Amino acid sequence: MKKSILNFLAFAIFTGMAAQEKTDLPGNTSLPSSKQELEKLAAQEKGSYKYSVEDYFKKPMQSSFKFSPDGKFFSYMEKDNNGKRHVYVKNTTTDKVTRVIEEGKDLVRGYGWANNNRLIYIMDNGGNENFHLFAVNLDGANQKDLTPFDGVRVNILNGLKDQKDYMIIEMNKDNPQVFEPYKININTGELEKLFENTDLSNPISGYDFDKDGNLKAYTQQQNGTDYVLYYRLGNDKPFKKAKETNWQQQFAILEFNYATPNPHDAYVLTNLDNNTKEIVLYDFEKGKTIKKIFSNDTYDLSGTETSRKRGYELDAYYYTGEKSEVIPVSETYKKLYKKFKKQFGDKEVAITNVTDDEDKYLLYVGSDKLYGIYYFYDAEKDTFKEIFNLMPNLKEEDMAEMRPVKFTSRDGLTVYGYLTIPNEAKNGKKVPLIVNPHGGPYGPRDTWGFNPETQLFASRGYATLQVNYRGSGGYGKEFYLAGNKQIGRKMLNDLEDGVAYVKSLGMIDDSKIAIYGGSYGGLATLGSLVKTPVLYTCGVDYVGVSNLFTFFKSFPPYWKPYLKQVYAQWYDETSQTDIEIMKQVSPALNVDKITKPLFVVQGANDPRVNINESDQVVENLRKRGFDVPYMVKYNEGHGFGHEDNRLELYKCMMGFFAKHLKQ
Repeated sequence: MKKSILNFLAFAIFTGMAAQEKTDLPGNTSLPSSKQELEKLAAQEKGSYKYSVEDYFKKPMQSSFKFSPDGKFFSYMEKDNNGKRHVYVKNTTTDKVTRVIEEGKDLVRGYGWANNNRLIYIMDNGGNENFHLFAVNLDGANQKDLTPFDGVRVNILNGLKDQKDYMIIEMNKDNPQVFEPYKININTGELEKLFENTDLSNPISGYDFDKDGNLKAYTQQQNGTDYVLYYRLGNDKPFKKAKETNWQQQFAILEFNYATPNPHDAYVLTNLDNNTKEIVLYDFEKGKTIKKIFSNDTYDLSGTETSRKRGYELDAYYYTGEKSEVIPVSETYKKLYKKFKKQFGDKEVAITNVTDDEDKYLLYVGSDKLYGIYYFYDAEKDTFKEIFNLMPNLKEEDMAEMRPVKFTSRDGLTVYGYLTIPNEAKNGKKVPLIVNPHGGPYGPRDTWGFNPETQLFASRGYATLQVNYRGSGGYGKEFYLAGNKQIGRKMLNDLEDGVAYVKSLGMIDDSKIAIYGGSYGGLATLGSLVKTPVLYTCGVDYVGVSNLFTFFKSFPPYWKPYLKQVYAQWYDETSQTDIEIMKQVSPALNVDKITKPLFVVQGANDPRVNINESDQVVENLRKRGFDVPYMVKYNEGHGFGHEDNRLELYKCMMGFFAKHLKQ
C-alpha cells in the first residue's frame, strides 16, 4: 500500500512525552509564561457552570475494552489516582483481575491481544514518536521490549492468526529514512528481515502481506512523486510492475480475497476511474478489475470488513459521509445491524472488537451528545449488556447539537463542515463563534460525533465551526486537489466563507469571532490573523507551523524521501515563484500584520512541529510589545497526552476566550 505523509500534520492530542532534565530542555526557555501568569490567564473565566473543564477532559476511569481472541479474558485500561492508565485482564469465568501493564512516565499509546496468552503495547521514548513494541503474558509475566533500538520507530503491519507467536512489523532500523519489514517472535523478540529497502533514490513506501505472512506486493516511490506497485504470483516468482500511479491517485490493496480459489484477487481502494475512492475487486494475475464493489458519488469509501470464521465472506464496506456509514453486505451483518438499529435507534454503533468465534461483540455507542457507552452483545443469547459509560456525568440533554452544514465557496466549491450550536443561540441570543480548522491539511477531515472541545465551548456559550476546507480527505479527488498549493490562500478563504455562511444564520455576534487550531490548524490560525486581522477577535495556536522554510528543514529522517511530494502539494522551496508565496504565507515572516491577541501552546519535544516554530512567533510578537501568553510543556510532543497538562491547557484557553470574547 502506498504510504503518504501528505497528512503528516494530522493533529493527534494523544501524544505523550517523558520529562527531560532541565539541562536538556529544547527551545528558548526564557519565553514560556510562568505558572503564575498562566494561572492568572485561567482565572479570567468567571461565573458558575454546570460542567467543569475536568468533566470534559478527565480521562475516563475505564476505557479500551477488548476480548481475548477466544473470549475467555476481558482487558481494559483503568485510571489510578495519579491519572496513569494501567491495563488489566479479567478472567470471564472466575472474575479474577490482574494488572498486566503498568503505565509509568511514558504513556501507553495503544495495546491489544496478539493471541490468547499474550498482549502487545507500544510506547515511545518521550514523544519522539520512535515507538517501541512491548509484549506481556496475560498474567503479567515475561514482559519484554521487543524492539529495544534507539532512534528506531516500529509500525505494526500484520497480525498472523495462524502463527500465533509471530507478527509482521516494519522498522527504520538499518536506515532512519526508510522502513523494512520483519517477522518478529512476540515471546523472544527474535527478528527475521523479510525484504530489503536499500534504494534511497527510489524507496519502498509500503508492503502488502497476505494472511500467511507472504509478501505479495510492495509499492516503490519513483522520481519523488510517482509510485509503482510491484506484485508477484508466488514466493518463487519475481516481482513485476502491476500498476503505476502518482501522488494524486490512489490504488491501494485493502485485503486479499480469500473467499475465492484465485489467490490473486484482492479488494482495492482506488480513484483511478472515479472522482471518489471506490472499492473494486481486482485480479492481479490478469491485471484487470473483476468488478466494482461499491462507490459513493460524494464521499470516498474507506474500507471493507470480512469474516475469517465464515471463510472470509465480505460482511460490509464503510465510509464517512455527514456521519459514519456502514453498508452491510452479508446476511449475518444485515441481521446484526438490524438488531443494533432496533436496540440503539439513531445512535452511531461501531463494532470495536469481536471474538474469533463471533459469539461475543464489543460495541461502542455514541452520538454528537453522547460521549460513548460500551456494550457487550452476546450473539448466542442475543442479549445486550452495558459495560461502561465513559462519561456518565455528561448528560445528553445538556449537550449541544453538532449540525452537519455545507456552503458554496467564493469560487464555486461545495464545502462541508459542522456547526456546534450552544443552547443560548437556539434561544435567540447572538453568541461568539470559534472557528476550529483541523490538522493535516491534506487527507484528514472533521467528523460528526461527540467532541469534548466543541462541547466545552458550547457550555460557555460559544458556537464552533469546523470546516472541511479544500484539500481535506473524504470528498473525492477533485476536492482534494483543489487544495494543492493553497495553504495560506484559498484554504483560508474557505474558512472565511464558512464564517460568512454562519453569519447568515443570524446566531453569531459578528464582533466576537475567534480562531483556534492545532498542528496545521495552528498554521491556519496564525495565517488567518495575518490575512484577515479584522475578521477575528483573537486566536489560539496549538503546536502549529509558523515558518514553512524552517519547518521543511526540521523534518524527521523518515519524511525526507517524500520531500518532492511535499514540494508538489505544499510549496517548492527550490522554485522562485513558490519561495515568494512561502514568504507571504509563513506567519512568522509576517508578524507585523498580526494585531489581535494570541495564545500559543507547544509541546517542547514535538518531532513534527519543532518548538522553534512557536518560539519564532512569540519572540517576534513580544519584540513588538505584544503580551503573548505562551504555554510550553516539557513532557509533551505533538499535542498534550498527560491529563494534568490537558486540564491546564483548556482552563487557560477558556480564560483567554473569556477575556477576549466576553469582556
